[in-house]
Amino acid sequence: MSEEGHPPDPESAEDSEQRSFANAAWSIPSYLLSGMAVYGGLGWLLDQWWGTSAMLPIGILVGLGLALYLVYHRYGR
Repeated sequence: MSEEGHPPDPESAEDSEQRSFANAAWSIPSYLLSGMAVYGGLGWLLDQWWGTSAMLPIGILVGLGLALYLVYHRYGR
């Protein structure tokens, strides 16, 4: 029962489920993009510091892998 003593509205549960899906739909791409950006940025910084050119793509791939793991851990179970 809700706070006013009325039974819960079945539509509100459906709305909550839709909001949860919408939140996941926005969260997943943002995890992927931010993981690639952060670790790609770290790779770029290491490239600049060491004078190499391999760390940027490695950083992007590591960030993508960690982001995929986070998405699986958070939404895949």
